[in-house]
Amino acid sequence: MAVATQDTAVRTGRITRTFIYVVLIFFACFYLLPFFIMMVNSVKPLPEITGGNMMALPKEPTIAPWLSAWSTAQIGVEATGLKPYFLNSILMVVPAVAISTVLGALNGYILTKWRFRGDTILFGLMLFSCFIPFQIVLIPMARILGILGLASTIPGLILVHVVYGIGFATLYFRNYYAAVPTELVRSAQIDGAGFFQIFWRIMLPLSGPITIVCIIWQFTNIWNDFLFGASFAGSNPPMTVALNNLVQSSTGVKEYNVHFAGAILAALPTLLVYIVAGRYFVRGLMAGSVKG
Repeated sequence: MAVATQDTAVRTGRITRTFIYVVLIFFACFYLLPFFIMMVNSVKPLPEITGGNMMALPKEPTIAPWLSAWSTAQIGVEATGLKPYFLNSILMVVPAVAISTVLGALNGYILTKWRFRGDTILFGLMLFSCFIPFQIVLIPMARILGILGLASTIPGLILVHVVYGIGFATLYFRNYYAAVPTELVRSAQIDGAGFFQIFWRIMLPLSGPITIVCIIWQFTNIWNDFLFGASFAGSNPPMTVALNNLVQSSTGVKEYNVHFAGAILAALPTLLVYIVAGRYFVRGLMAGSVKG
């Protein structure tokens, strides 16, 4: 009797797992369908798209749309492709991510291990900044950039994204450092270590998981941003703004294959980041969730 009950439970478990896998595969295929359409049509000649089925595989595959999107497609009044704007995005994203991550780590360190009067209020205000819509800060930020002489420049965009990203970075590191035993800091102080010595030699080496989370989050948000880039970049727009200009610049017959290739090129860096470091993202989020 017990053996039969056990066999029934095993079969039920297998059926349940199979059903779950089928459902997950279905939703995964449904979610990936737009990417499949983009990828397939980015290697088709234009007549195959306009005169055929967009979901069909290419009959004569070609990388010409990719080459055109990268280096020869007309954006605005110039035929420059996305290449120079890709460099603009790199020059903007890398410093902004690095600066906001370091400042967020310092803030989290101070707010958890160097408590002071009003620290909770200060953290609440920084947390509130995470929920301020982009549109509200456009006019004040434009005014500040003008005063600083950074309007329509890449350093100006870096400043905008650093300011907007500090709140998120502080939230991540503050919650993570709250689970680090304060006794480590006290012991280091007894041994004569100062503020920055403790930060560089104790806190940062323990911050690997949450640092990856912060970098991925900031990189994704900054790279995919369109509003700040369109508002403050001037003649040095990032990749997302250039992609929009590429689509809008097309006159007459729309070069859908070039547009698809450009969209994939614009999304490729964030896609690669998640493929390479995605598993560490979840680990980092869970690392500081339980104290003790």
